[in-house]
Amino acid sequence: MVIDESEKSLSMIDERLEQAIVQTNARLLILDPIQAYLGGGMDMNRANEARDMTKKLGLLAEKYKCAIILIGHMNKAAGNKAAYRGMGSIDFFAVARSVLLVGRIEGQKNTRAVVQIKNNLAAFGHSKAFELTEEGFHWLGDYEITADELLGGITPKANKKERAKQLIYELAETNSVVKSEDIVNLAEEKGISKRTLENAKKELGIKGKRIGESWYWKLDEIVKP
Repeated sequence: MVIDESEKSLSMIDERLEQAIVQTNARLLILDPIQAYLGGGMDMNRANEARDMTKKLGLLAEKYKCAIILIGHMNKAAGNKAAYRGMGSIDFFAVARSVLLVGRIEGQKNTRAVVQIKNNLAAFGHSKAFELTEEGFHWLGDYEITADELLGGITPKANKKERAKQLIYELAETNSVVKSEDIVNLAEEKGISKRTLENAKKELGIKGKRIGESWYWKLDEIVKP
């Protein structure tokens, strides 16, 4: 549902927001971009004004158990932390339970990364990547990139999942099976997390095999591209 603004522009404190949530029993409200819903007299750079607006949105979300997503754009202030690169007062960042940074990966025209830079409710999520092509939107899955790399236009280090695959290929050249514990330890020595290694294992279709009291990875069916 989209709220009709043909006769009156919508703002973050407009009573029509609550009416729409009640009417539709909505579980998600999206305001995109933040600047479009400030209202004529509000200065988003003044903390007291921004705080009043975000507080009302927070109460609305809590009252109706409705998630609210605010979408903003980063300014050009190179070198600043992500929290200070948003447009306007930092209160928009401060009130959010979770903040995701989305940006283009340097050197990859059609690829974007999503990096979590704040999370008050759980552990930080792993960075993800997606691709925009003529066919549409396509998730690429976990991607090794930091917020600093994304903000600074720095080409990220080699994708660790690809490094994990390369490690597995190398082991497969001389081993038909490898003890799970050994390959995890070897990957960690190379800075590759267990999670990334497991993702690589899944993509390569590697099966586990129990021998005695230990688990092993079967590498004899892997075909290196």
